[in-house]
Amino acid sequence: MAAICVFCASSRTLDQRWLDLAAETGAELARRGHTLVSGGGCVGMMGALVDGARSAGGRTLGVIPQSLVDLEVADLASDELVVTDSMASRKTLMIDKSDAFLTLPGGLGTLDELFEVWTTATLALHSKPMVLIDTDGFYRPLLDWLDQLADQRFLKPAGRALLTVAPSVPEALEALESRLA
Repeated sequence: MAAICVFCASSRTLDQRWLDLAAETGAELARRGHTLVSGGGCVGMMGALVDGARSAGGRTLGVIPQSLVDLEVADLASDELVVTDSMASRKTLMIDKSDAFLTLPGGLGTLDELFEVWTTATLALHSKPMVLIDTDGFYRPLLDWLDQLADQRFLKPAGRALLTVAPSVPEALEALESRLA
């Protein structure tokens, strides 16, 4: 099937519900036959994500910069682990190796990855589908702000429309798969 890149938090101090969401996402990707492309980490939501995928028999591809390998947070159990020289080259490679993008709750790094993929899509550098999972309204304040940007013409409606928002993992994957078909 497809290579689905998932952006999410790697913090070690998250509530269990976020780790469970990540594990559910990885397992559902695997059940649907997709390859999981991740940031190559083994901690936080990223670790739960790859563990979930592998527990359901899925294939994992991790992309991680050497600086994070040196911190001993690399997913060494990954089916394929690609080590890059920088965070920037990591993002570029993740975009190149993926057919679609799914964003789970996360912080600055997650938002950086989402906005990189979204920006390059608005510039027509790729046409890969992007879905944001807005579990329990996690992203609602951000989405309200983005809608204000569109209202004030800082963001074109067509650019805003490139990002699909879904409330759950199954709905998010259905949205991605419908765009990949």
